[in-house]
Amino acid sequence: MTTNDTTDGVVSGENLDKLNTNLRKVEELTQRLTQVLTHRSTHNAALDGPNQELFNKAATAYWHEAFRDPAKVLEHQLQFWSKSVTHFVEAQQVLASGKLAAPADPGPKDRRFANPLWDTHPYFNYVKQQYLINAAAVTQAVEDVTDMDPAEKQRLAYFSRQIVDMMSPTNFLATNPDALEKAVATEGHSLVKGLENLISDLEANNGELIVKLADDTAFELGRNIATTPGKVVFRNRMMELIQYTPTTEKVHKTPVVLFPPWINKFYILDLKEQNSLVKWIVEQGHTLFVVSWVNPDAAYAGVGLEDYINDGYLAAIGEAKAITGEKQVNAIGYCIAGTTLSLTLSLLKQRKDKSIKSATFFTALTDFGDQGEFAPFLTDDFIDGIEAECADKGILPSVIMARTFTYLRSNDLVYTPAIKSYMMGETPPAFDLLYWNGDGANLPAKMAMQYLRGLCQRNELAEGGFDLMGHHLTLDDIDVPLCAIACETDHIAPWKDSYRGIQQMGSKDKTFIMTQSGHIAGIVNPPSKNKYGHYTNPDLKLDHEAWLASADFNEGSWWPRWGAWLKKRAGAMVKAREPGDSEHPILGDAPGTYVSVKAKS
Repeated sequence: MTTNDTTDGVVSGENLDKLNTNLRKVEELTQRLTQVLTHRSTHNAALDGPNQELFNKAATAYWHEAFRDPAKVLEHQLQFWSKSVTHFVEAQQVLASGKLAAPADPGPKDRRFANPLWDTHPYFNYVKQQYLINAAAVTQAVEDVTDMDPAEKQRLAYFSRQIVDMMSPTNFLATNPDALEKAVATEGHSLVKGLENLISDLEANNGELIVKLADDTAFELGRNIATTPGKVVFRNRMMELIQYTPTTEKVHKTPVVLFPPWINKFYILDLKEQNSLVKWIVEQGHTLFVVSWVNPDAAYAGVGLEDYINDGYLAAIGEAKAITGEKQVNAIGYCIAGTTLSLTLSLLKQRKDKSIKSATFFTALTDFGDQGEFAPFLTDDFIDGIEAECADKGILPSVIMARTFTYLRSNDLVYTPAIKSYMMGETPPAFDLLYWNGDGANLPAKMAMQYLRGLCQRNELAEGGFDLMGHHLTLDDIDVPLCAIACETDHIAPWKDSYRGIQQMGSKDKTFIMTQSGHIAGIVNPPSKNKYGHYTNPDLKLDHEAWLASADFNEGSWWPRWGAWLKKRAGAMVKAREPGDSEHPILGDAPGTYVSVKAKS
């Protein structure tokens, strides 16, 4: 063996030189990192977590519990001490025996600890097991707190879990065998590349750390995503209206107008041909219009929900009617756009306007009485911080929303991709869904606070009514035929909350479908994949538990079932309509120009 070889993880002379060279590059990149952080954009400190009052209350409640029931607290403490000491003694015994091996019981399985060294190497096994013991102790301590408001305890549990997840040994180079092995194997190049990835992400977000989840050089709108043929037939300050090119000789008379959420871009419904709901709807013989919302900047600070309704919903519906010559449309609203569709339906009812023939809601909330996993972010201290941020910037920046959503699934959407990118120097995958997820949009300041204060915090629409545009809007005003699709594991719009809102609507013709999977995969569920099934039950008078208990499970996608529902309300067949008309000249090809504008804070 020469001095330039590397054997069994031992670094030889030449490899050591390469390693030192790469480590010097790390030092140079550190200066660039310092520059980025020195000039980073700031945001309101309240958005970084709960104020100290929460932890003070938790500590007070814990000690109150100790005085009231000392045996319970001591038992918890003694269990933690016992497990920690036993764990230490076992490790010492193994080392004293001269065997470089982990104990016979390597501890519970956790996908973060997939590397065999976590079970076989005494150092990594000790670190892993002690972390799991500590994590269990923190979780138990929070559970044992009883003298605390339930909402505050929920917040305490959430932020405690965030601290536990953040402190995982996999998140630190010295205790991550995967990262250490790769650093040695690449003579430190993985660390250099990882630091470059970190700095690049910070620079892309003005110093805010948002982990890039996908390779954004792998996709181009209109080329390999958002490719369904269509034309922009109308544009105003709030949206572009796309009319898609028909693929059938005849189409149903009543056009379909789809309103996507403006928190993200519309092309989640047109990622690629195989899973494009846009393409599928066109193939079913519908004249389809889709709204592509503007990505607002500070100039939109005073734009509210009334502007989204007037210059978005009502404008799009009016243009679709004018182009097709029809008096009514079938409307679809996804997520927050479904919430706003319900406001629009109440408004039109009070105006005696029958422009909407039927309504479809995709994962839409109208009753926010149970705030679920978002409860930690809907308390006054956090919303006060958002309000201050909006007042300062004129918008709620997309990075703030992205961070909130990703930390609801921090191990999957923050720490695991961060480890791969920053510690191991890997390029993010070319994954269209994750690319879309990172292509966020800002919210206008006024609209954001109307939504968060009036709809989310005070739940005004479901509890008495929501005042807007000179009208008192209520759910029982909604009387058009409606179909709602909710998703079984949706953590953004839980299905039971969507169901509760639908129950309160005044329509006599209601259909509710609960599909398997979550907020995105449950909706983007093409029949060709035959991946997720769905539940149906016509009895919407039952509570959500009874509804599900007596529901029928149906194999396969919900798309054909909803397609059959929509067909009954879409009218007779007429000659297919090409996009636009003499009064609506073509302004450009789909997916338009608004969708390409990146969010800027």
